[in-house]
Amino acid sequence: MIMAHKIAFIQKGTVPLASVHVARVLQANFPQYEVEIIDIKELLAHRKEMALINMAYTVKEYGPEILAGKKNAKEGYFRTPYLFHQIKRLMTDKLADSDYVFSFQMQSLYDASADRLPHFVYTDHTNLANLRYPFQDRSRLFSQPWLQLERTIYQNATHIFTRSRHVTNSIVEQYGCHPDKVTCVFAGSNLQADANPLENDGYSNKNILFVGVDWERKGGPELVRAFQQVLQVHPDARLTIVGCTPQVDVPHCEVVGRLPLAQVKEYYRRASVFCLPTKLEPFGIVFIEAFSYKLPVVAARVGAIPDFVIPGVNGYLIEPSDVNHLAQRLIELLADPVKCQAFGEQGFHLVQENYNWEAVGQRMKEQILATLPVKSQFFA
Repeated sequence: MIMAHKIAFIQKGTVPLASVHVARVLQANFPQYEVEIIDIKELLAHRKEMALINMAYTVKEYGPEILAGKKNAKEGYFRTPYLFHQIKRLMTDKLADSDYVFSFQMQSLYDASADRLPHFVYTDHTNLANLRYPFQDRSRLFSQPWLQLERTIYQNATHIFTRSRHVTNSIVEQYGCHPDKVTCVFAGSNLQADANPLENDGYSNKNILFVGVDWERKGGPELVRAFQQVLQVHPDARLTIVGCTPQVDVPHCEVVGRLPLAQVKEYYRRASVFCLPTKLEPFGIVFIEAFSYKLPVVAARVGAIPDFVIPGVNGYLIEPSDVNHLAQRLIELLADPVKCQAFGEQGFHLVQENYNWEAVGQRMKEQILATLPVKSQFFA
């Protein structure tokens, strides 16, 4: 019998950075095997004819919606039945090598499974989960043929890992998977918090931090309106916006824009409260980053967020777009540095227990070992 020596790790680029972290913890938990990185983007990069054909299919499937601004062209490109089948064919050929003990794919944009090879999926979203938000936007759904193919990703997986209970429930209830086939293992932070002390004057500097790229979807306009109410009670309050450059006409607001990840930590350190009242959020790694810097969090009750923001313990939840309630919670926290610190400590403890990549890797290892037909020559 030929011994298996490798784990096939399939990703679509290194963004999000979770791919880098998951590959690392898999290697740490299965040191007897080489984790071989297989990048879908690299597999497709030199297949120009395939790219041209898929562009035509993208226009056919989503052209009117892209022109109307309802669909992102890049997202549509990776969600055509044509490209789905091509990736499946390429991965079947790639994994024909009997040297793999199992395969592991990041996200659910493609089916990288191969016959007779155990296959694991780790995802923070499903397409149908978009229907579970208070403000349903059916324009975020992709074509029916693609949705049918998405279902096969979960059907063909040996086991599915998710970042949140929100996505676990979607896979079980909307895609018909058995609950025993899906495990929520959470996720870790992209930022490694350091030991340097916070620079927020003991949570009394009244600096509210927003970190996000998509200003509208992340609830930026609602935060600005709430901040105007905050200023009536706390005229010395400040709002710092990192990750985007909206046109904001409000006093005491600093718009920083996009920064290298290493520089973002300085803004966490200088904040007293983190606020991102997002309307749609598959996971939200920035909340974990904020907790890593012991910040209390005010967020909307959507997606994965109720998994980690516990009202009255480490922050507050509001209903999406409830500007008045948002302002009320921010006013309350800015008036109480002691509560801010207590909430921040609780959030930090939660991250240490559940939301770090080492813990995620250990949960994955336990489930992989429990799922595979364990043989002594595979797992000593």
